[in-house]
Amino acid sequence: MKVENSDVPTIFNPRKPRLSQSNAVLTSDHRPYGPFSHVLSRSESLCQPEDVEQVEQCQRRQLGVFKRLKNKCCSKHARKVYYGLCVTFFVTASWVGATHAIKYLYMYHPTKYPVLTGSGFNFSSIHQQTLMTYNAPFFTTWFCTNWTVLFFPLYFFCQLGSPNYQTPTDILGESVRNFRDRGFTAAHFLTRCCMFCMLWVFTNYLYIHALSILVATDALALFAINVCCVYLLSWVILHDQFVGVRIVAVILCSTGVALLAYMDAGITNKKKTMTGVLLAALAAAGSAVYKVMFKKMIGDATYGQVSLFFSLIGLLNAALLWPVCLVLYFSEVEILHWDRLPWMILLSASTLSLVANLLGNLSVAFTYDIFITFGLITAVPVSAAIDITIHDVQFYGMKLAGIILISIGFLLVMFPNNWPEYIFRLLR
Repeated sequence: MKVENSDVPTIFNPRKPRLSQSNAVLTSDHRPYGPFSHVLSRSESLCQPEDVEQVEQCQRRQLGVFKRLKNKCCSKHARKVYYGLCVTFFVTASWVGATHAIKYLYMYHPTKYPVLTGSGFNFSSIHQQTLMTYNAPFFTTWFCTNWTVLFFPLYFFCQLGSPNYQTPTDILGESVRNFRDRGFTAAHFLTRCCMFCMLWVFTNYLYIHALSILVATDALALFAINVCCVYLLSWVILHDQFVGVRIVAVILCSTGVALLAYMDAGITNKKKTMTGVLLAALAAAGSAVYKVMFKKMIGDATYGQVSLFFSLIGLLNAALLWPVCLVLYFSEVEILHWDRLPWMILLSASTLSLVANLLGNLSVAFTYDIFITFGLITAVPVSAAIDITIHDVQFYGMKLAGIILISIGFLLVMFPNNWPEYIFRLLR
């Protein structure tokens, strides 16, 4: 008897059950096998009702669920959160990279050369003397600040390439017009630019000079207290709302700074450490003064105004402060050997510093400000991991306690003004 291939049930040609109707239910002989067979059978019995209208309603409900889920995941608020996470990552990476690059400038492998000692020439009278090739915090500050000139050109070309096309004259005119509408004359505006330029250079100089003494992680943690300083100055000068938990944060940060100041046991090391801690704390305070005074004297500025302002700071820095670099170099206060200058490290530090400043000042257009600020404190554990792995730094005792207290204080300052309401909602 001749049998067709289609009638033979094999592994490559299994016999398929023929359903007479579109709404047929699988019988017990042809139900799917596996650990989820009961779930599949239940879903089929629920999603294949006998009535066609019920099928359409079921499909519409499923589509409605997916659409609501899509709207939540792709809403404007959700996109800002996604962008904020990316901004936090890049702020952390650029801030840690710039700090460690500057720290590596002071740790740059020095050159050793033989020196003859004593009256006779013998091998015992020759020893290796270390030659410090780079110790120039002010030159580093001046060089890195020059790169802020690129703020407005980058903003300018981004505006030209944006969908809302503007002519170059309109972009420049809009940035200048807003200052003119607020009553700034050219002389008045340049005077304020010079004042902010000096404050910017002074703050960065203190931080870069502190890196020559402290470990990079300690300097990062100390600079993070600028958030507490900003709150105190905003409360006093800008009359911001008083929040009790932020006062607790200020106390915790102050305690952390004191612990870091006394983390070394030796008298010589203690004086040197206290100097570095003082420089880093003053840098944090100077950064807070810069932010609050900018808010007080300039007000709410547009992105074009901020870009123009930073570019002018870079121009004034390059034009006015280069004689200071020469004076410090020829008076041998700062050590620079031009033939051994680590240009690649210096360029890397300048580029990463520019990226951190760009993200800190212009990324508010895409996300919430809290994600930018959060990048400062996430840089501390990342930097600690680098110090432990590469430089064999140990964090224990007063140093570890100080960093933890500063981190807790930083997080408390970021609490919103109405934080008790959020807690009550969570408890409900």
